Amino acid sequence: MTSLLTTLWPVFLLIIAGYVMKQRSFPGDGFWPGAEKINYFILFPALLFSSLANAPLDNPALPRVLGAVLLGLGACSTGLLIAWRLWRWPAARFGVLAQGVLRFNTYLGLAVVGSLFGKAGLVLAAVIMAVYVPTVNVLSVLAFTAGRGASLKALLLPIARNPLILACLAGAAFNLGGLELKWGSDKLLALLANTSLPLGLLNVGAALNLRELRGELGALTANSLARLVAAPLVAAVCAQLLDLPKLESAILILFFALPTAPTAYVLARQMGGDAHLMAGIITLQTLLSAATLVVTLAWIA
Repeated sequence: MTSLLTTLWPVFLLIIAGYVMKQRSFPGDGFWPGAEKINYFILFPALLFSSLANAPLDNPALPRVLGAVLLGLGACSTGLLIAWRLWRWPAARFGVLAQGVLRFNTYLGLAVVGSLFGKAGLVLAAVIMAVYVPTVNVLSVLAFTAGRGASLKALLLPIARNPLILACLAGAAFNLGGLELKWGSDKLLALLANTSLPLGLLNVGAALNLRELRGELGALTANSLARLVAAPLVAAVCAQLLDLPKLESAILILFFALPTAPTAYVLARQMGGDAHLMAGIITLQTLLSAATLVVTLAWIA
């Protein structure tokens, strides 16, 4: 337990620091949108590309890991569809609730994986993201168009524009093509990658908005429990069914135990979703995950 707390407290301290800095307008309100953009389009893709470009993709457990990811997402999506049938939420609300259950905070996830499992964990996490991220993008768009149908363009455009997905695909293609990072390019990518996670965690803190926790307490609590408690249990069952090795099982469960992504707010706004509810879900899940991740990681250990 002590080692888990030692791993997690620096991660959440950076999130708290980001929140305090934003509240005190330091270094200025104009800093955060620019920092988020440079991380999302340059630094974080560099981390994913470099992880996959050198990844040992001959791991015999990889097909089962990716199968477990899809099985877990399928189970969570089925549960969401049953709830939608029962409560008949409008698409604007259902899309937000679906994002709260299906999406995960990539910055927080890779920071914890890197601290606990090192380079081997980051490589495996990048491979999981190569399947998880595009699948969740499609499911999120479908949820926002529930009952109305979704055009092929609406499904594919978020994927085609997502720099994280493109970086994963490029890194995998680079690796499978037998290419190597030469002439210092590996050092350049390492510098960019090392900058990404601290800046990303600060941005997570800056995105927190405690005022959005007013009202909708029932929906916020239920959605948070579904994401932080039920989803990792689903992942554990999937890992057991597919007989995953210990490291692969641990990272799979961890990804399903992460709070939802701050970028879910952007898609909610773009798709006409309930932005107030989305902001509240992001904030509450991030706050609660400081406790639930400790329990989940202790259970994994």
